[in-house]
Amino acid sequence: MITVISLWSHGLAAVLYSALALSLLRHWKGDPRNMRLIAAFAMTAVWTASAALLGPAHPVSLVLASARTFAFLSFMYSILRSAEEDDRQRAVKMVYFTVAGVIGLQTIVAGILPQFSDTPPIHDTVLSTAHMLGIITAAGCLVLVHNVYGQAAQSSRWNIRLPMIGLAGMWLYDLHLNTLGYLSSERVDDLYAMQGAIMAMLVPAFALGSRAGNDWRIKLSRAATFQSISVAGILAYLVLMMSANRVIEVLGGEWARIAQLSLVFAISLVALILLPSGKARAWLRVMLAKHLFQHRYDYREEWLRFNRTMGVTGEDADPIEDRVVKAIADIGESPAALLVVPDTNYRLSTAARWNWALKDARSHEGDAEFARLLEATGHIIEFGAVRDGMLAIEGRLAIVPQWMTADGYAWAGVPLIHNERLVGLVLLTHPFVRRGLDWEDLDLFRTAGMQAASYLAEARSHHALADAERFDEFNRRFAFIMHDIKNLVSQLSLVARNAERHAENPEFRADMVATLQSSVKKMNDLLARLSRTNAAEAQRPVMLPLGPLVDGVVAIKNRAHPVDCSGDGRLAVLADGTRLEQALAHLVQNAIDASPDDVPVQVTLGRRDGEATIEIADKGEGMSAQFIRTRLFQPFASTKQGGFGIGAFEARTLIADMGGRLEVESQEGEGSRFTILLPAADDLSAQLERKRA
Repeated sequence: MITVISLWSHGLAAVLYSALALSLLRHWKGDPRNMRLIAAFAMTAVWTASAALLGPAHPVSLVLASARTFAFLSFMYSILRSAEEDDRQRAVKMVYFTVAGVIGLQTIVAGILPQFSDTPPIHDTVLSTAHMLGIITAAGCLVLVHNVYGQAAQSSRWNIRLPMIGLAGMWLYDLHLNTLGYLSSERVDDLYAMQGAIMAMLVPAFALGSRAGNDWRIKLSRAATFQSISVAGILAYLVLMMSANRVIEVLGGEWARIAQLSLVFAISLVALILLPSGKARAWLRVMLAKHLFQHRYDYREEWLRFNRTMGVTGEDADPIEDRVVKAIADIGESPAALLVVPDTNYRLSTAARWNWALKDARSHEGDAEFARLLEATGHIIEFGAVRDGMLAIEGRLAIVPQWMTADGYAWAGVPLIHNERLVGLVLLTHPFVRRGLDWEDLDLFRTAGMQAASYLAEARSHHALADAERFDEFNRRFAFIMHDIKNLVSQLSLVARNAERHAENPEFRADMVATLQSSVKKMNDLLARLSRTNAAEAQRPVMLPLGPLVDGVVAIKNRAHPVDCSGDGRLAVLADGTRLEQALAHLVQNAIDASPDDVPVQVTLGRRDGEATIEIADKGEGMSAQFIRTRLFQPFASTKQGGFGIGAFEARTLIADMGGRLEVESQEGEGSRFTILLPAADDLSAQLERKRA
């Protein structure tokens, strides 16, 4: 039964792959990659025909199976050659050559050695070794398939997808077959018999992929190169371990035990020496970068890591200076770094350190001249090029401060330049593997230095802005108080002038005492407001009757200018009495200043849509719409002689703090109307009615 299945399945596959090769050959357009694919299809047809006639486990069929694998590997190699030629191809090519070598070894072991191994023990060993090599070959080819598809150009990924699916299916079955054969140490004739059917099932993927076009282009990345190196190492390890296992099995007895212990001891010794050693790992990275890659750095990864380090936020985040040091040190793989920043005299002082071992005690001699030179040139310092304390910078010799070159501890210096200003200098120690700076180091350090400088400058701007906001808050409160003091001075000046004429009048004296007491109280309030705490804490709005409060303000202002009050005095609002009185006094005073001497200011209490209103109207010159929009509520802008320009601004601020708003209506030549709107509370009569009930 197995023989019949093998015959028909392999025969069908031979016919299908022959037709596929002929069809592709007929439409061949001269692309050498297509010719290799045609050769792979033709070799598959020959192999499946041999398997149908001689049997899939026959030595000739096994040799042809290896030839089929080599043909498809050659096709993938031709796709690799279409990538841009650079040093990264060397690493990937090495993997292809390694897999090809394993295929050749498998051909010898599976197809040739069985002819000379008649005895069962040797024959079993050869069979097991052939399966072992088959596992390695299939695994290596699968990883290469993944690399080809993963590195395909975006425009080619759709066309290359189906052929890669076909190859993956073929080598997955080979991996399964060889794994079971290796583990069972027996022939897996049923899996060999089904191999033809599996190959026949993969024909549609190859056929559709071939018709989709031959725009198969890849672009190698650094990650693909590292993957390929890893595969080569894994394959070499598998070959070594499996070969050692077979040798141990053949030796047997005490020799097998000794070989096992020796192998474990050698692996453990290598791991204990190399893995904990940062210097060994650094040396390996340098060697890989030097001999296998066009560029030392993977710029995408370096930039992502730099921004991850710099972009950390939150309460637990390190200060920006510490992050700058760490981010630049990571680029150069330096185990320690120091950030120094210039003051106004260009003397350098420590701002942050990361594992820096040298002490801070040093002289600032030479700092200023050297810092100014770095600011002008942006030169990356290579301390290995310093000779007798001198360093050539753009054709001139500069004296390097002695503390920078102490003990040969520093390796490189990265100036942080922002808007042509030196904001800092990062000093780096030598990496584990000492080396000089090359053009990649210089370019990357210079770019990272500019970016880090912008981060530092932004952080300093934020701090300066926060300080300016605190000063602005203090200045704003002080301006309000100065405005209030001006009003109090005006009021006291009026009292002083009238005292000369009415000092003997008892009623005047009583009124003067009341005015002085009110002024003293307001001055004490002003002093309290100078405190930041008191300024930040407003009284909680309470239900407040408007009548007495407005009458009090009107009575005081009436002494200097006529002020008429009308409206519903029973209205009550939810407000802070001190702030409302202060805002109302500002607005009434502004109306007085704008009114002719004999024209009274009108203050009217009312209600509108559930809000209490206080209207202050004058018959002055009025204001234009543009003035109201652009200047009225701007602090320190005043049209009055000697005015602070703060009254309207402070009044609106105080009213807004109580949850109210201030509206303005004005026409030039006709006067102005300011309306305070506050949340209305129940009127006092209704409140008294509820209390009686």
